[in-house]
Amino acid sequence: LKEIRDYPVSFEVFADDLKGMEQEARRIAALGDNVYVKIPVTNSKGESTAPLIDRLTAEGIKVNVTAIFTVEQVREVVDALKSGTPAVVSVFAGRIADTGVDPMPIMQEALAICREKEGIELLWASPRETFNIYQADALGVDIITCTSDLIKKLELKDKDLTEYSLETVQMFLRDSSSLGFTILE
Repeated sequence: LKEIRDYPVSFEVFADDLKGMEQEARRIAALGDNVYVKIPVTNSKGESTAPLIDRLTAEGIKVNVTAIFTVEQVREVVDALKSGTPAVVSVFAGRIADTGVDPMPIMQEALAICREKEGIELLWASPRETFNIYQADALGVDIITCTSDLIKKLELKDKDLTEYSLETVQMFLRDSSSLGFTILE
């Protein structure tokens, strides 16, 4: 935190019970003004953390509510957040897509709900491909988490597809040649 003072940083609670989460949240929040406390939308028993979110944000503690998958969860979280206290609502769009469900309608509705209160940012979590970055941008999502590998793939933006096809075939040839595989010998 000595190095990162001008950007928000999120630290997650480890406790599973609401009382323990609250104690950890207070300790984490005391680390600095740029610190957000990462709290899951429920504990492992499925108990909502909305009452805790309400208490913490009423005191001005910044939260990043995580592991959100449904519009109903977004609604519950936003209703619990106190307007004016900065907060992040993290919807796991990539994991939603893993189930075969298009995350775009969920993210669009989540964004509209988040805009109902001041200071709430929507985060697109668990992107699986660079196209998710473009989707998040098109929707106007505030934040998207990206691995370094995903960021590196952004270099491919607007790449000529015919050229990319040729490079792919050349890669196939290099790979098969390096393995020494043959079919006709």
